[in-house]
Amino acid sequence: MDVPASYWIETLQLEPHIEGGAYKSTYRSSFKLAMDSLPEGFSGERHICSSIYFLLQKGEFSAFHRLRSDEIWHFYFGDALVIYEICADGKVIEHKLGSNPNKGESFQCTIKAGNWLAAKVQSPGNYCLAGCTVSPGFDFADFELAKRSYLIQKFPNHKALIETLTIS
Repeated sequence: MDVPASYWIETLQLEPHIEGGAYKSTYRSSFKLAMDSLPEGFSGERHICSSIYFLLQKGEFSAFHRLRSDEIWHFYFGDALVIYEICADGKVIEHKLGSNPNKGESFQCTIKAGNWLAAKVQSPGNYCLAGCTVSPGFDFADFELAKRSYLIQKFPNHKALIETLTIS
């Protein structure tokens, strides 16, 4: 079934995301965690869990960013998505989110809280519809969009990747 990205954008009412791509919040737990029960660095209570739809098209990317929470990415439809994770020790992990395990793709992957991540559609694909579940739940207070100069200074051996997947 050949379904264009525009179908999903319209049907799911996706909107532009600050990191790139398009998204829609789909769930936010009614249960909350008190600030004193969260790890250091959280500025207030958080929902236990939240989730979104996320769509990237060919030529777009999700710019390097990090959260204070773990992120579980889910594949839904389209072409494979490559998610780049830079760990605190500088190791880069390439997660392939997709539906073909024979090509090293998985339906899910997890990005550890505090690690930098960016994503793009695996070439020569057209788009990927994915989802992301965050726990503790997403709050923009816990979101940091990477500054290119900072990441290059911290991880100089990944300069080319960082230059390709940062906004500024």
